[in-house]
This record gives sequence, structure tokens and C-alpha cells, in this order.
Amino acid sequence: MAKAIGDPRCVHAQAIRKCVTPTPQNIAFFNNLITLYSKFKLHSSALHLFHSIPCPDTVTWTSIISASANSPLASCRLFLSMLRHPLRPRPNSHTLSNLLRTCASLSDHSIAPQLQSLSLKLSLHHHPYVASAFVSLYCKTRDLGAALKVFDEMPHRDEVCYAALINGLAQNQRSLDALRYFVEMKRESVASTVHSVSGALSAASRVAMLEQCLIMHGHAVVTGLDSDVYAATALIDGYSKCGVVEEARVVFDEMGTEVNLVGWNAMMAGYAQQGSHDHAVELFELMESRGIEADEFSFLALLTAFYNAGMVEETEIWLNRMKQEYGLEPSIEHYTCLVGAMGKAGKLEEAEKVALTMPYKPDAALWRVLLSICADQRNPQVAWRMSEKLLEINPNDDSAYVILANTFASAARWEEVKKVWTMMRDNGVRKEAGSSWIEVRGRTQVFFAGRDVRHPRKDEIEAKLAELMSESARLGYVLSEDDERKELLWYHSEKLAVAFGLLSGVTPEGKAVRIVKNLRICRDCHEFFKCISRVTKREIIVRDVHRYHRFVNGGCNCGDSW
Repeated sequence: MAKAIGDPRCVHAQAIRKCVTPTPQNIAFFNNLITLYSKFKLHSSALHLFHSIPCPDTVTWTSIISASANSPLASCRLFLSMLRHPLRPRPNSHTLSNLLRTCASLSDHSIAPQLQSLSLKLSLHHHPYVASAFVSLYCKTRDLGAALKVFDEMPHRDEVCYAALINGLAQNQRSLDALRYFVEMKRESVASTVHSVSGALSAASRVAMLEQCLIMHGHAVVTGLDSDVYAATALIDGYSKCGVVEEARVVFDEMGTEVNLVGWNAMMAGYAQQGSHDHAVELFELMESRGIEADEFSFLALLTAFYNAGMVEETEIWLNRMKQEYGLEPSIEHYTCLVGAMGKAGKLEEAEKVALTMPYKPDAALWRVLLSICADQRNPQVAWRMSEKLLEINPNDDSAYVILANTFASAARWEEVKKVWTMMRDNGVRKEAGSSWIEVRGRTQVFFAGRDVRHPRKDEIEAKLAELMSESARLGYVLSEDDERKELLWYHSEKLAVAFGLLSGVTPEGKAVRIVKNLRICRDCHEFFKCISRVTKREIIVRDVHRYHRFVNGGCNCGDSW
């Protein structure tokens, strides 16, 4: 629109030459001009024009508040000025909804309740635009109770309201609730939009519910939303997170020239999660050949692929290219990939040196990466030092204790293991419970670590697990802990989930068994899954907190390094 009209400075100059002034009769023209300045990202000009208007009306104030969206504090100051203005302009639904969207980036959680009180006073609280904006704002501040209360009290819920709630729930890891509200939306005959479909896809992919992603894909095709670039990008991301990167590539290729940078990055990130660095580089070069300029996320996808493969030289080369050829400043996430690649290659000393000399102060995520690598390499001495650095940043990080204890256990240093658990207990830190889930016929079955298996088919699951343990033992698998902890390992959540998945009638023959775990898969379970993939002649895919593990015929795509 802005390009069709032309440069707002030219339009403004013509108005000045024709002596058009901001009188009440011409106010609509100047309101549109403020909006036009905003679309051309000429905020100072928009603000200067606003201050030249002697009698701004509600639309004028709304236009300048919207134009200040990139500066939440400035928007709030303008809104306060509006309320105090001598002419007493009354905020309308557009004024309030624009302000609420702007406030979403503020860390002050007290703003939402204050604005909600004002909306009640102005009788705007039930307006769909305003209510939807409140739902989004409360979700951004993680006050889901308030968001649901606003939603439930709305007399008329349209597609915008549902999309706001579905996306908000998905972003707060309430995936099943997000999908439930999508189903409710269709039951209420509310039309789907690209935003609600994208939100539902995001929710399904977070818990790797492939069947739900397939259903959402079909729904997008039927409603004609599959041709929208945002919905297609959500499909690419969804399929990638469900471990079917081939399906993601089909959607990507079907987009043709319509794919934007976000789509390219999503596809490269999918390859990175699978450890397919060759495909990621090939895609990056194809993107360059089509004249699309890479950004920080493009390089993060590439570096993640190299890090997962432990390719130090390639990680260094591409990190340097990012700085020198593209003029992009690497973030701490980019340096973490280099540190991780060095650690995986057995260069722990060099990795630690990079961590301490990079332009950023190392964060908890970086030290956790090095600590995990120490566990893989059974290096308790360095692991102890890494855990100390991690706990300096976050004393309540349970992973520091858990990974350190596992490192000592792998070296059969049981006294140190007990010491770590004692420290954890004395410091009041609780271990996050391990849980895994598997999707069966569109429903998610969740399993928690421990012998107390609460499932209608408990006896069948335990019998199947015992059978798998026995068959795996013939291939050399042995529980890798002392007798005291063997039973705990036996009932790890991912073992229970795969036993259920392999029961008769659960997962069709020839179809991969897909499991999601909330924590990092332990080495014992990793060895177990390699064995049963060979015993059962089934592909088993596990998405843990770090990456995808694809177990086929006794091997894993991670190369036993994660």
C-alpha cells in the first residue's frame, strides 16, 4: 500500500504547497499520513507531524501509538498523554488493542491487569479485538489463568480470539490444550485462519504428534491455507520436529519461489536436528544461488548441524564466514556450537578456552553442553569443574547434579555418586521427573520413570519390556549400573514407552515407533534402543531434549555422540 501511494515525504510536501493544514476538516488526511510515515519506518517524521496537529482525535492518537510499536515505553507514554489531554479523546477498541500488542514485549507484568481495569471502565473488555489482545498479552506474560478467564468470559469468540489462545498455549508448552481448543473452534463452526493452523501445528510438533500434523496438513489443504507461506513454513517446522524431514522437504519444494527466509531456515534447522550436515550445506548454497541473503538463524542451523556431527574445522570455517563475508555478529548460541563441536572431537581444553575468551560471558546452556560431553567421554575430573561453573550461574539446575552423578557412575565411582546426590538433597534441588510420550491413533500416551506404571495395559507393558530385555541381552546388552540402580534403569520412561509402542495392535507393522522424552536420553537406554531396533527390525525414533535419535538395525544416526 505504502509503495503504491508513494513516499510520504512527497505527499506531505505537496500538502504544504497546497496550504493543507491539520484542521478538523482535514484530520483524516493527516491521520493517514502518520500511518504512511510509520509504514516507511520514518517514525521521527510521524512523531513530528503528530505534534503539529493542534486537535488530535482518537484516530490520530491510535495512529501514533501504533506507529510507536517498536518502542513499548514510548507507546505507553503516548497513551498516558492521550488520557490526560484537555480534549479528552476517548480510546476505542483499535487504540487499546494496538497498545496491548505493543506491551507484549515489556517485562512489567502489572501492566495487563491495569489496562484490563481501564477496558472495563471504557466498556471495551468484550470487544473481540481487545479481548484477543488481552489473551495474547497474558499468554506472553505466562499468566495462562488470566488468559483463559478473559477467553471464557467473551460472549462471542471469533477466529482471532481462538488463534490468540491456541498460539499462546502452544508457546507455553500447553500443546494438548492448544489442540483441544482448535477442535473446539471447529466444533463451534469458527473459520480456521493461517494463525490458528500455524499455532495448532506448532503445538503438535512440540510433542512430536505426527498424526496430528498430518491431520492439520489435510485441513490446511481442504481450507486452501496450505498455499499460504506462513502455514507452509509451520508445516516444514512441524514435520521436521516430528522426525520426518523427508515430508518437510516435500512441502518445502512445493512452495517453489514462494518460500521466504524463515522457510529456508526452518528446512535447514530440520536437517540440523537430524545431523544431516551435507543436506543443510546444500540447501544453504541453493538459497544463496537464488539471491536470498542468509541471517543469524541460517548460520545457527548450519553450525548446529556441524556441532551435532562433531566437525570442528567446518564449524570454525562457517563461523568465520558469518563474520567476514556476511558481516553478521555471532551470538553466544553460535559460539556454543563451536565449543560443543570441539568438545565432541575430544578437545575439551580448547573448548573451555574458547568459552572463556569469546565475546560473551558463558551462560548455563554452554556449560551444560560441555558437562554433557564430559559425561559422554567419561571424564569425571573435567565434569566436576563444568558442573561448578553451571551451578554458579543457576544453583537450582538439577541437570548439573544428574549429569555429574551419571559421569561418576560410568566410571564406577559410586562414593562420588552418593556424594553428588547428597549435595543435591542438602541444597534443596529436586530432579525433574523423566517422562516420555508416544502418539497412538491421535492420542498421546504419557509414561513416567519408575515401577509404578499407571496404565490399563500395565501387565502387558511389563511383560513386553522383560521380553525385549531378554532378547537384547542375547546381543550383548547389559544394564550398565550397579545392582542397586538396575531396577531404576529398567523402568526409565522411554523403555516403558517403546514397550507399549511395540505391543500388538499399537503401532502398525513396518511403521516407525516415535517417542519424545523431556530429558536427555541416558547412555543405557541408548544402547538398549540400538539393540531392540535390530531385534524387532523396526525403526525407532526418539526425540530427546537435545536432538533426534534414529535407531535402525542396531545403529543410531547420532554416531553415539550427543
